[in-house]
Amino acid sequence: MWSDPPRDGSLSAEVAAWTRRTRFELVRRLPLPFATHHPQGMAFIGGRIFLSTVEILESPTPLPGAGNDPAQRTPGAGNGHVLVLEPDGTLVADVPLGEGDAYHPGGIDSAGGLLWVPVAEYRADSRSLVYAIDPATLEASLRFTVDDHVSWLAANTDARALYGGSWGSRRLYSWSLDGVAEARTRAAEVWENPSHYIDFQDVQQDGGDRLICGGIAELRDPRGEVFELGGIAVVRVHERRLGAEVPVPAFSAAGHTVMRNPFVLTRGEAGTLLHTVPDDGGEGLMSELLTYRVVDTPRSVPPNGVLTGVANAELPRRDEGRADDSEQRERGHVRQTSGT
Repeated sequence: MWSDPPRDGSLSAEVAAWTRRTRFELVRRLPLPFATHHPQGMAFIGGRIFLSTVEILESPTPLPGAGNDPAQRTPGAGNGHVLVLEPDGTLVADVPLGEGDAYHPGGIDSAGGLLWVPVAEYRADSRSLVYAIDPATLEASLRFTVDDHVSWLAANTDARALYGGSWGSRRLYSWSLDGVAEARTRAAEVWENPSHYIDFQDVQQDGGDRLICGGIAELRDPRGEVFELGGIAVVRVHERRLGAEVPVPAFSAAGHTVMRNPFVLTRGEAGTLLHTVPDDGGEGLMSELLTYRVVDTPRSVPPNGVLTGVANAELPRRDEGRADDSEQRERGHVRQTSGT
């Protein structure tokens, strides 16, 4: 049903060709009959599924007078996990991650034989621990810390770079992978996210500096009810720009956009497949791994915009229009002067 992503740039090029006519056909629902908590990121490595998730024991709450500032809230409490699954959904391992107030894993990605996982405090402008997991041994090692909430990670081994995003991905980061074997804070390149359409939640590196970014924006209607808008974007890191951005109009059994958190985009004999886990384990329904086949509907050839007829009435010449405007301004000036 799926294979590891090719990471040759072809998937991001395909996403760049998607439109609002692109359809997502559900081809598989895989129940996950165990505690999945609040899934965050997903990666396919060597025939296994890796799913990061946060187990919330105490939800953060706003500090007095903080309003909706996501940085001004209590730390809450919880546990971070990376769940390891077989392709049939069988749980084979649970790798605990985190320390103290840093218990919230984010979006994950693999590169260079390692799985990169950020574990942050559950509030903006906070602190994160960056782990690398060996997919074969499942041994996790702390590589460095970051003075911010890191919501996802993706690696470019060719450029020896690690990419990440802040709370809501409003800031994007790039760190050098050289010398990160020691657990120490490292400086980063930082730039503002060029997209204000969705907040990236999980990201997949697609060769070179191309990132496929999935996420969600919560929009409120006049009654205050929330609508979840999901989408996918392509980011060209070196150029600091968007290469594409498209909505994904598909929803889960619990009513969430399928781009709420974890996703993986793959290609195989069945075509291009989008895999997601949008629902939490405690929402009345168990989490499911949903697989969609991406179907592009060909667009009709648009008209070329050539005029097919012109009315007989003559349009005013540009110099006449300027003369009229000048005369009106002059008259207005006279009236204003005479009234003072």
